[in-house]
Amino acid sequence: MTRDGRLARGDRTRAAVLDTAVALATRDGLDGLSLAQVADELRLSKSALFAHWRRKEDLQLATIERAREQWLERVIGPALREPRGVRRLWALHRRRIAFYADSVLPGGCFFANAEFEFNAREGPVKERLAEILADWLGLLERLAREAIEAGELVPGTDPALLAYESEALGLAAVMQSRLAGTDAAYDLALRSMHARLRSLSTDPGTIEEHSE
Repeated sequence: MTRDGRLARGDRTRAAVLDTAVALATRDGLDGLSLAQVADELRLSKSALFAHWRRKEDLQLATIERAREQWLERVIGPALREPRGVRRLWALHRRRIAFYADSVLPGGCFFANAEFEFNAREGPVKERLAEILADWLGLLERLAREAIEAGELVPGTDPALLAYESEALGLAAVMQSRLAGTDAAYDLALRSMHARLRSLSTDPGTIEEHSE
């Protein structure tokens, strides 16, 4: 096998390991994540993984970055292809709820679970989670400001408040649905955000009707 072939295989193995780590962390907790657990799940030797991540914290941080990549690929990226303004805000919320409803991860939301798990701890893991949360809320605020500047949201709309409401609905939906074992919370989160955006829109017809 050529050097390029070995590198490609190594990259695929690393991606598979981190995808598995993200899924396991949503089920068993990021703090409960270990090289041995991931190796057992993938039927690999622990020594093969140790070459990439020598400390548990290294694996945790790499897992966070992979979860962020998944979120960019499946939620943020597709939403940003929508027209700027209210439709982009609505698309981002819909993509987020669909990510949860489609059970992409066994524990629902990697970041919600990890934030609850590490919010009272100190160290690099908490710091990175806090940075990603700030970036996410900043994105929501920026999209709201763009919608205001485009004249699609009424003057006086508070971007920070709208971002907070969107985040609160997403968190409530994924937590309640996982505990109750029903999709009802997802529909409520969609209906709530849809009604909120239409109430603030200069033209409520800018976004399509939401069908239950």
